[in-house]
Formats: sequence, structure tokens, C-alpha cells
Amino acid sequence: MTISTETLQSGLSRTLLKTEFEGLGKRYEGKVRDNYSTTDGRRIIVTTDRISAFDRVLGTLPFKGQVLNQAACWWFEQTRSVAPNHLLENPDPNVMVCVDCEPLPVEAVVRGYLTGVSSTSILTAYEKGAREFCGHTLPDGMRRHQKLPKAILTPSTKAQKGDHDQSVSREQILATGRLTAAEFDQVAEYAMALFALGQKLCAARGLILVDTKYEFGKTPDGRIVLIDEIHTPDSSRFWFSNTYEERMAAGKDPESFDKEYLRRWLVEQGFRGDGPIPHIPDEIRVESARRYIEACDTIRGASFTPNLEPPLERIKKNLGLI
Repeated sequence: MTISTETLQSGLSRTLLKTEFEGLGKRYEGKVRDNYSTTDGRRIIVTTDRISAFDRVLGTLPFKGQVLNQAACWWFEQTRSVAPNHLLENPDPNVMVCVDCEPLPVEAVVRGYLTGVSSTSILTAYEKGAREFCGHTLPDGMRRHQKLPKAILTPSTKAQKGDHDQSVSREQILATGRLTAAEFDQVAEYAMALFALGQKLCAARGLILVDTKYEFGKTPDGRIVLIDEIHTPDSSRFWFSNTYEERMAAGKDPESFDKEYLRRWLVEQGFRGDGPIPHIPDEIRVESARRYIEACDTIRGASFTPNLEPPLERIKKNLGLI
């Protein structure tokens, strides 16, 4: 990784919190991304530096938007062979231009290990005695962070900002009419294929793709495609494969470089998504950013070079707004 601590620290004062681009299109603000739907059927997605965890927006991390956007674009190109996606072009470090799709009301969460720290994680449910999770039967006697007998799809309803996502089964989704059986099965096929390819590519880099979530949408002509992002530290958990067995044998948590670092810090402060958000010190923000960048560099096999221009002016220029 070529980015220095000094550069990360300097980025604390120039993070991209939000955008308000007049005339670009109808604006929708997600937890991390600002979306603009244009009149010609495109969606301009600006990946900000906002950080979210436990379904809450917590603040910003330096250069997070740039590195996440570049990682997502890389993964979209690597996985087109197993699932179509919405990406058209990448005109700016923080921006994707995509086909404007109607998001499906369910997230496809794929899990390969018994882990997690949130109230909705499979580990939390298991430790409370549950042996059925989203329609899957789990064996007795499993340990924290142990590999599941096989990867499983555990769908989640999409919560409004400030609320918590809910893990549900295929039967529950069909019963509520959120998706038809054909739609669910297409999503499931794509999700499992994406996860298998993601695990294969990560393994070649010495990483374990532990779990992830995918979002899908419908194009104007009715096709289901992958949208939003894929296999970034925002949506995925990664562990180092060369220390996994040793740390498991010692009863330690696996070595990770995703946003589990920030989640664990928040849990240590007594925060799991409810109540006031703790103040996040600059040193925690810098270390979180370093881990994001390390993760994305390792996966892509290339060093991230941050663009140090003021982000709002640069984005406006690259989108032809000035």
C-alpha cells in the first residue's frame, strides 16, 4: 500500500459528505451513495465518504468513496460472466454511470461462516440457541467463526435509514409478495454464482470472502441485474487465510481488514446501532480508512492512488456540470 498515514490524515479535512447537484436528475440519498436518475435512463451514482454500520450513518472516512468506487467497478468487470450488472462507465474516482434500474425490495446476503457482531447476524442467532436461520438448518456444536457446511443465502428486507434490516427466508419473501418465485430463484442463482467466483478470486490473493450482500434491480426491459456495488469492505467481510486456522485454534478472532474493525470499536463503546452514536476519534477514522484501502489493494492487486483535488469541484467538472 503506497498511501501514507500523513496523506490519510490530510484527507480528514476534505471528505465528501454529500452532494447536491442541481439539474443532474432526480436525487435519492442512500446510506453511502447519492443517486441521480436522469431523463435518458441513466443513474449517476456518487460514492461519498460516509461510513455506515449497524444500519446507521456514522460520519466519514478519508478517501473511502474513491477506493470503494474503484473496487466496485473492478468487481463489476470481473463478474460479468456470471451475472449481468448495471455499470456503463466510470468518469470520476467517486462516480459510476449506470443503467437506471428499479431496486428489488430484498438484499441477497450470502454467508460462508458462522460469524458477525450485529443483532441480526447468524452468530448472534446461533448463540441464542437458534438452529434454523432463514430456512436453513444449522448443525449443533459449531464454534464462532467456523466455516458453514456450505455457503447459504440468507435474504434480508431493506430497512429505511435508521431502522434495522431483517433476515428472512424464501418462504417469507414469497408470502409477502416482495418477489415472485421466479424472481427470487434468479436472484439466488446470481448471488451464489457471484459468491463462488468472489471466494475463488479472493483465495488467489490470500483472502477469505466470509460473507457479503448483493443488491439487484430490474432494468426498464425487465431483466434482473446486479446493482449498487459488489465485494467491497462496505458489503463484505474478509479474513486473511494464512492466519485463520492458527487463530481459530488459539480461540482468537480471525484477522480481518474490513469494517469489522470499526464495528468492534463501536461495540467496545457499548454501541450496536441504537441510541446516540459515539464520537469516532480521528485515529480510528484513519485506521479504518487504511484498512479499507489495504483490502481493496489486496483484492485488485494494485495500489490505490488518491485524487487530492477538492471532490465536489472535480466531480462537477468530470460530469460536465461546470
